[in-house]
Amino acid sequence: MSERSAATLEIRGLKAEVEGKPILQGIDLVVRQGESHAIMGPNGSGKSTLANVIMGRPGYVLTAGSVSFRGEEVTALTPDERARRGLFLAMQYPVEVPGVSVVNFLRTAYQSVKGEQVSALAFRKHMKAQMDRLGIDDAMVNRYVNQGFSGGEKKRAEILQLAVLEPAIAILDETDSGLDIDSLKTVAMGVADLIGPELGVLLITHYQRILNYITPNFVHVMIQGRIVKEGGPELARELEEKGYEGIRAELGLEEPVGAET
Repeated sequence: MSERSAATLEIRGLKAEVEGKPILQGIDLVVRQGESHAIMGPNGSGKSTLANVIMGRPGYVLTAGSVSFRGEEVTALTPDERARRGLFLAMQYPVEVPGVSVVNFLRTAYQSVKGEQVSALAFRKHMKAQMDRLGIDDAMVNRYVNQGFSGGEKKRAEILQLAVLEPAIAILDETDSGLDIDSLKTVAMGVADLIGPELGVLLITHYQRILNYITPNFVHVMIQGRIVKEGGPELARELEEKGYEGIRAELGLEEPVGAET
């Protein structure tokens, strides 16, 4: 097994705040390359905050704990430095980049992450292999990034970016958000196809439905900025039956005073 396949994302005692408001209350989580994890929780439980803290997004302030990757503490690194280490974030709300085609955007990102120049021909061959794998046609990659894209197209473009950049660990922040049933199935099956020995996934969602297509090795329930329960795929089915209120009642958790991020 290669050195790359041993990559591990390790989060210990993580606390964070946004605009002075505490959100994460002490998260412990380990995600290894080749594993698939689902973090499930109601809106406002801190799931997206966790994703943004891992990737170093400005405005998300770590107040305690650590985030390490491949044995290196990464909390002082910029988002692009973390990406070059092999971390990837698929955003809940992908942004438009007018005037920049998907293919040019992907080539620039690929060269930045890999730290080397690559010819247009070599990159096109690599990208086309991933497009064929995911069933994406040439028309999409010749359009401007996310401009005029439907919700499903935006998420498919994110999954193509994931396939092209070949990270070791990918964080997918509510990839199912805003998708209809057909788009959800297409996007989820694309993710499921990419999961394997060279890719670990941390899938963040508050719906069980995406897990009809992606079966995680581990499920973690997050409520009020804490991971309150962990298990295997059966935990997602339990959530579907009980709901988050049932989990709150089971664990004796109080209702939050205000909304979280």
